[in-house]
Amino acid sequence: MAEIEYFYSGHSAFAYLGSARLMEIAKASGRRIAHRPFDLRRLVSEIDVVPLARRSKAHVDYYFGREIMRWSEYRNAPTCSDLPTHHHHDPAMANGMLIAGLQQGLDIDRLAHVMLERHWRHDGDLADRDTLAEIGRAAGLDPEPLLARALAPDVQQVYQANTDEALRRSVFGSPTYFVDGDMFYGQDRLEMVERALKQPFATR
Repeated sequence: MAEIEYFYSGHSAFAYLGSARLMEIAKASGRRIAHRPFDLRRLVSEIDVVPLARRSKAHVDYYFGREIMRWSEYRNAPTCSDLPTHHHHDPAMANGMLIAGLQQGLDIDRLAHVMLERHWRHDGDLADRDTLAEIGRAAGLDPEPLLARALAPDVQQVYQANTDEALRRSVFGSPTYFVDGDMFYGQDRLEMVERALKQPFATR
């Protein structure tokens, strides 16, 4: 089956805001979502983007305040009133849980959505094993086989390989979608993703 490639991190605000809409688009188009969880922190560091902690208050207030508020309303995706308390915790185990699910042949669409929602709507700590177990159960999955593998070296190797691929393909943030090789950055491009699935955009 043809795919929509989906590069994201399980703690990404804008991946959460677009998550339900992406799944609607994929279902309507008959395409499978090819999940590529990657290390957003490493990518930001390697492409010299200013980390969140060093951005101006005005930038943070707009991009992680007003923009999230508007898109939350527009997409009907409720969020916390501020950055989640645990947003700066390492998301490696959460992203590893997603990859472990893929390795075990599971459909992780719902798991990814519940994870993003738990973090951004309910202030869930994605570095906490018990929280991740609750997320797995809420997604209708047995979380134990996933958590047992989440930090395994081969799973984390895939996590870094996804990051390497993101860098190679000029991804510069989460979420990023590819439709037949055409890159769309940001959940605000989902309507363009939808159009590309029906009618590819012209290339130079």
